[in-house]
Amino acid sequence: MTPEQKAAYINAQAACATIEAIGMQADNDHRLSLGQTIAYDGEAFQNLLTKYGIHHNAVVGFFHD
Repeated sequence: MTPEQKAAYINAQAACATIEAIGMQADNDHRLSLGQTIAYDGEAFQNLLTKYGIHHNAVVGFFHD
């Protein structure tokens, strides 16, 4: 995979994580509007970085392979 292809892949993964995070936030907002507790805490949002392989070490490692 070329460096440009790797960058495109990372961007796609970041877009997927963003979309999921927006959905998670919307669910939290909806639950709060109903007087319920949130479904996703800060850790759940942080876990998206690992799920999509976009945390610092994953990205650096991806470009070194």
